[in-house]
Amino acid sequence: MMKGIVTDIQRFSLNDGAGIRTTVFLKGCNMRCSWCHNPETISAHSQLMFYENKCIGCGKCFQVCPQGAHKMVDGKHVIDRDLCVNCGKCTESCYAEALVMCGKFMSTDDVMKQVRQDKAYYDASHGGVTISGGEVLCNSAFAEELTDKCHKEGIEVAIETNLSIPFEKVQSLFEKVDFVMCDLKIFEDELHKEYTGISNKVVLENMKKLDTLNKPVIVRTPLIPGVTDTKENICAIAEYIKDMKNLQRYELLNFNPLGEGKYRSLDKENVFEKARPLSAEALQELQSVLADMGIEYKIV
Repeated sequence: MMKGIVTDIQRFSLNDGAGIRTTVFLKGCNMRCSWCHNPETISAHSQLMFYENKCIGCGKCFQVCPQGAHKMVDGKHVIDRDLCVNCGKCTESCYAEALVMCGKFMSTDDVMKQVRQDKAYYDASHGGVTISGGEVLCNSAFAEELTDKCHKEGIEVAIETNLSIPFEKVQSLFEKVDFVMCDLKIFEDELHKEYTGISNKVVLENMKKLDTLNKPVIVRTPLIPGVTDTKENICAIAEYIKDMKNLQRYELLNFNPLGEGKYRSLDKENVFEKARPLSAEALQELQSVLADMGIEYKIV
């Protein structure tokens, strides 16, 4: 039985595939997208998150921290990340839940205990389980075992992926899952490297290889103001994917600013802190572009 680091299990999800779903978020990603709205899922290790607005100033975390990582600086409670070893002892004494550990080791059986609770809803709505991240392909063995166990209980499985792991290393997972939602964020390779930290060549190759497996596919692009939301980028992606025989649709995901609090809780810089979702007018322009290209699309 395999174990993986899970950041969250979200029940009754309506945005991660068809029907009512349970989304399992795994920790660890090989991309470093500058706009990531789930920055707590990037590292493959457990991390301490501090939500300052919840802190009641009881001082218990100062007393129990074996590293002395909790400090007062100019009257403000801060965490010295160089000293913190993410042991989690401070979270055990934080009744206000201002301090929480992100990432919990769980076996596939542990996950199934939660997943199977909502099987009746999956059956009634043609839903199922979606394995997300982080990046699923960085946890492919765990995801594959979880998929096998879901299928044994008649539960459909979808994955959300950036497609950036060589195909031969993850083909067995692709062959088992029922549905794939994959990202193609930026078509131009150098720009992709600049904003995600890696090339998109494997992504582009995998998209074509995935199409040979006869699995339903949704390709998605997050709309990041000034980066991915240009007509040139959207047109290039749409042109590349429009002839995929198993493509259900192309989705444009409007910018999500909800990760700001997570960046603060991790003491990380959010370079897109001031960015906001695209306006209705900007979305209409992109919609017109895609309509002219004859591709099935949806703006979320």
